Amino acid sequence: MSTLSGKVAVISGGTSGIGLAIAQRFVAEGAHVFLFGRRQSEVNQAAELLGPNATALQADVTKFADIDQVAATIRAKKGVIDIIVSNAGLTEEASIETLTPAHFDKTFNLNARAPVFLVQKLLPLMTRGGSIVLVSSAMHLKGFPGHTAYAATKAALRSYARTWAAEFKDRGIRVNTLSPGVIDTPILDSQAPTPEAREALVNMYLGMIPLGRLGRAEEMANAALFLASDQSSYMTGSDLMGDGGAGQV
Repeated sequence: MSTLSGKVAVISGGTSGIGLAIAQRFVAEGAHVFLFGRRQSEVNQAAELLGPNATALQADVTKFADIDQVAATIRAKKGVIDIIVSNAGLTEEASIETLTPAHFDKTFNLNARAPVFLVQKLLPLMTRGGSIVLVSSAMHLKGFPGHTAYAATKAALRSYARTWAAEFKDRGIRVNTLSPGVIDTPILDSQAPTPEAREALVNMYLGMIPLGRLGRAEEMANAALFLASDQSSYMTGSDLMGDGGAGQV
């Protein structure tokens, strides 16, 4: 029997990168996956890739009306949610001298505010218990220049997991964070304006990673599967570091 047979999962930011890899793994393990993202073109591509056991939706996790519609769609089609993966996020650097209110608000709105209301709005559908996975970052443990807002939002997710693990314990819902390190996905490309800049960035990161390589989205999907499934049945309020050791040494 597949690990997630009969389960219903929802993934924000599920149309590319880590989120899409998680969706692929969950479908392969027997779940029906609802995934959503902002760009219709990526939604269409994800739907084609994942096949009939996935429902891909165009939605912006920062907009309450969009999340209400996601919840309504899941309620109409399945009536229940077993797994929530809050994955949508952005990375933009800004030194303290260049940080603007717009940058700060944009980062916190997507990375820290949206997960709260995503969980709030989907929680009524978790009627048979389940697992919530918050995709944080190894940066909640590290101090990197230029990441004032980003690192703080990822630390917020770590705090949510602790609070919600206590708050949801009588509902049979476990809450954990998955904290990736540097993963080779399109979000890494967005941090470098040229191929040469990307190479320099990667080389800088490699010097900090004991395993000596970038992580793969598929490896984060493996970790998310562990946290979402009964394989981690005695874990809640925990943080699973998928960082090649970068946050540990």
